[in-house]
Amino acid sequence: QVQLVESGGGLVQTGGSLRVSCVASRSAFTIKAMGWFRQAPGKQRELVATITSVGSTKYADFVKGRFTISRDNAKSTVYLQMNSLKPEDTAVYYCTMGQNAFGSFSSWGQGTQVTVSS
Repeated sequence: QVQLVESGGGLVQTGGSLRVSCVASRSAFTIKAMGWFRQAPGKQRELVATITSVGSTKYADFVKGRFTISRDNAKSTVYLQMNSLKPEDTAVYYCTMGQNAFGSFSSWGQGTQVTVSS
């Protein structure tokens, strides 16, 4: 079974930066797409960014120019670099793994809390 372990969440001021990480254990990481979702209290889970097995990325409009998703296959780790953070970015951020190289996300991490103070 796949295990996704996340870290890097925390409290940051508006305009600050934070990088969250997700390590995939017991997985074929190098041939899987990865993604980040987030969910704020009372809101639906929403897509933040995705990255294919070969590094092609997509972003939600509300994070374009501020967030960057990347992966390190040698470390079986996916990152989300978050810059110019806003209070509305406050949410639990979840790491996901796809069933293939492109998407079909089915495995989820435990989530890491990101709080942006105003």
